[in-house]
Amino acid sequence: MEKKPKIIVFDLDYTLWPFWVDTHVTPPFRRGTQNKVVDAHGHTIKYYTNVPDILKLLSKEGYELGIASRTSEIKGAKQLLDLFGWNKYFKYVEIFPGSKVTHFLNIQKSSQADYKDMLFFDDETRNIIEVGKLGVHAVLVKDGVTHHVIKNALQSFSKQ
Repeated sequence: MEKKPKIIVFDLDYTLWPFWVDTHVTPPFRRGTQNKVVDAHGHTIKYYTNVPDILKLLSKEGYELGIASRTSEIKGAKQLLDLFGWNKYFKYVEIFPGSKVTHFLNIQKSSQADYKDMLFFDDETRNIIEVGKLGVHAVLVKDGVTHHVIKNALQSFSKQ
C-alpha cells in the first residue's frame, strides 16, 4: 500500500507566489480591473501558475492542507489567500514571524498528526533543515510548487 501524507503544508513567499509579501508588494490588496488582484499601487499580484490547480487537486484527493509562513505581513498574506480564493483549501494556517518549528508545533497540536505524516514545501534551506529535524518530510522548492514538484515529493514520501 502506498504511504501518503496526512497533511501537506506550504510556505507562501517564493513557494505559492513569486515575491515576499512583506517586501516586494504593498498592502492592502484588492480586486482591480478585470477582477485581477492588485496592491496599493495598482500593481497586479500574481501567483505561480500551477498553484490553484495543485491546491484544488490535492484537496479533492482528500489531503488536509496547511500554511506555515514566517512573514511579518500577516494581514496582507491572509488578504491574498482570501482574494485568490484559496482559504477554502487550508485547514491549518500559521502565519507569523519566528521559527517554523513553532508553526509545525501548532499544526501538530491541532491535527494530532505525527510529524512523520506531514509533507512540507518551502524555498528556504534553513526552514527545510529546521522542520526536517522534527521528522517532517521537507522539500526544498526552487521556483514555486509545480505539478512535477508535487508528484516527485509524493513519490518520495511514499518510499520513506
